[in-house]
Amino acid sequence: MLKFLPILLAVGYALLMYRFSVWRTHKALDQASHPLREPEILALADRLAAALEVPGLKVNIFEVEAVNGLAAPDGRIFLTQGFINKYRQGIVSADELASVIAHELGHVALGHTRRRMIDFTGANAVFVVLTALLSRFLPFIGVFIANAISGALMARLSRKDEFEADAYASALLIKAGIGAGPQKSLLKKLEALTGSRSEDAPTWILSHPRIPDRVAAIEANEARWLQG
Repeated sequence: MLKFLPILLAVGYALLMYRFSVWRTHKALDQASHPLREPEILALADRLAAALEVPGLKVNIFEVEAVNGLAAPDGRIFLTQGFINKYRQGIVSADELASVIAHELGHVALGHTRRRMIDFTGANAVFVVLTALLSRFLPFIGVFIANAISGALMARLSRKDEFEADAYASALLIKAGIGAGPQKSLLKKLEALTGSRSEDAPTWILSHPRIPDRVAAIEANEARWLQG
């Protein structure tokens, strides 16, 4: 039993840290957010709700300048103020922001926010076990190798979630009569909007798939569904 103690402690620590992260996220969102008020985007959100056959969708604005969308652990959907500013400047369209909302709905509907706790806990346990094992043979660099392997595992799981959320969003956008076009056009703008360049980093450390891969997957799904 004692030989499993480090793993059990790692799992317990990971769960504690995840719960703390969820609490901190809830607090930040509650203190710095307000309901979406843009009529054009709200009208598109209503079309998404109709396609889902639900009474309505509540979308909130997280008051930070970063350009992003997010699904909170409790299922709430947020666009950042930075995204809304880009919309007001005419850099992104209402349809493109609707595609962000659809993508985040995908994360919620597919259980990604809940599954993240399991992924985080598992990756932390892998890190502890590998650190203990590798440090016997590589005392100085074992911890760095273990961290790279566990990080790569988390990144791979995250990329899988993004592909799944993209597919969900494409299906929803098509059903709502908006189409997947805005989803693809926004992805092509995304690196310029966020200031990131995924081609500068190796694939195995990326938390999101490369943009061309995401666009290609959306187009493949779109062609298959529209033909069907």
